[in-house]
Amino acid sequence: MPPPAPQIIRVIDLETTGEAPPVHGVCEIGWQDVALGKDGRWEIEGEGGARLVNPGRPIPPLTQTIHHILDEQVADAPLWHDVARGVLDPYPKRVALAAHRSAYEEKFCTPALTRDAPWICTWKCALRLWPDTPAFSNQMLRYWRKPAGLEHERGLPAHRAFPDAYVTAFHLRDMLNAVGLEQLLAWSRVPGLLPRVIRPGPDRGKDWTEISDDSLAIMLGDRDEDVRFTAETERARRSASGAA
Repeated sequence: MPPPAPQIIRVIDLETTGEAPPVHGVCEIGWQDVALGKDGRWEIEGEGGARLVNPGRPIPPLTQTIHHILDEQVADAPLWHDVARGVLDPYPKRVALAAHRSAYEEKFCTPALTRDAPWICTWKCALRLWPDTPAFSNQMLRYWRKPAGLEHERGLPAHRAFPDAYVTAFHLRDMLNAVGLEQLLAWSRVPGLLPRVIRPGPDRGKDWTEISDDSLAIMLGDRDEDVRFTAETERARRSASGAA
């Protein structure tokens, strides 16, 4: 009997023409796998890769200033639906997909393309695991944490699909080894739990336990779901503490 296929999580990063499909399209996809070893530890697996994609429309100068992908570079590239399934649903079959702020990738990587794969959001998980980080961008986590084994040049340039997926994979590896797959999936299914207040004003930067009840009440009606979720969590903590 052949040995069982390894458990693999594929980290994805997209470069696009904008953030709102179907108006905007994908112009590059990058990936890097993380696999569960026989010793029970998760490690970086394989070389990863990237594919240019023809987005079917011009790339706006505003987004070119971020990823520097030119229209002529993608003119002869395959279209998204000809690329996506093979990258998002590889063999051996991955147990999940992951991305930093995965809500962005999920808008383009629809359930039909991923075969309903669950997603891990490394941004949401970083908020829980490393709350003392000054900020939670992929690159801030990279230089604040300095993950073991990350090759500096392979993670460059930033804002290209493979380097960003490669860096995210090291965060994911360390998260998996800290708390396991199921916990990361659970955190990813709910809004982000913000360690500090992010809204402008006198409470900005404070721990949520430090703000007044009046300020908390305002946050409960915020338009940002992460702010509302964190405020609701803090309100529940205060209620439980008062009841005790």
